[in-house]
Amino acid sequence: MSAPALRERRDPREAVATFAADVRYYLTQQPRQLPSRYLYDALGSALFDAICELPWYPITRAEMRLIRGHARDLLGGAELPDRLVELGAGNGTKLATLVSLGLPDGRPLSIELVDVSPAALRTAASAVSAVARVQVLTREATYEDGLELMETRRGKERVLVLFLGSNIGNFDPVGAEQFLRRIRRALGPGDALLLGTDLVKPEAELLLAYDDPLQVTAAFNRNLLVRINRELDANFELERFRHLAVWNPDASRAEMHLVSTGRQRVHIGRAALNLTLLEGERIWTESSYKYRPEEVRRLLWHCGFRECRQWIDEPGRFVLTRAAV
Repeated sequence: MSAPALRERRDPREAVATFAADVRYYLTQQPRQLPSRYLYDALGSALFDAICELPWYPITRAEMRLIRGHARDLLGGAELPDRLVELGAGNGTKLATLVSLGLPDGRPLSIELVDVSPAALRTAASAVSAVARVQVLTREATYEDGLELMETRRGKERVLVLFLGSNIGNFDPVGAEQFLRRIRRALGPGDALLLGTDLVKPEAELLLAYDDPLQVTAAFNRNLLVRINRELDANFELERFRHLAVWNPDASRAEMHLVSTGRQRVHIGRAALNLTLLEGERIWTESSYKYRPEEVRRLLWHCGFRECRQWIDEPGRFVLTRAAV
């Protein structure tokens, strides 16, 4: 029987103030932008779970094949961790599968789940608690704040940080390096990182993954405007924006945008912001950088990791890399 999950939550007023400040800052940049982490409110998280089931989005299935086939080795083989910290926990299915297949029966383990979505944290904690003898702590926080809290740990436990689902792809190259260095500084001798990375694919395949025929990804993207309307007292009109996915081969990234279909004025009360959007003007909502396996190894070595071992799913062109400290 697993221990009940413990929860650490952000102050809701502080969260709204940060959201408003970010929206004001990024929407006044050129090009206009919105941080992708805000896509994941309760509805956004549910829509993303639906995206992961689409036949045109192979990332999750590829990652799950690797987890099912190599769970014990991914956890560390003979040197299993005492503590798992997952950054961007999502619905917890991958972690629950990893623990259930890779952890010996009865072995105690503490797990920390870090996510900005309280709905995702509740689902993930339930999924993980159901499969193993674990104590679960949920932290409603950004990746960076989760790492800072992780560093307060005491004792000599062996820690494995998980950053799955190709979330590293949401960082630009400079940001990815800075973030991986941040993870490295939080780890000590005997610790490791398990990193999931989506690989470069043909353009047509990538575009289908980010602009599916059922328009689930379009709903996921537009829901960000719904959230801003609800939480920040804005008046975005959804029907006046279309979803756009593009592949940028020079930067090796897929991009999602919201495109204004006509000239319009938008008011965002809590951000104290008025915008005039022109016809065809874009709001850049997400980047997903794609890698090659050797690029992942070089990046991790450059950030101070060692003993990189990789498992590649060829049909899905996805790689899991376990990098030790």
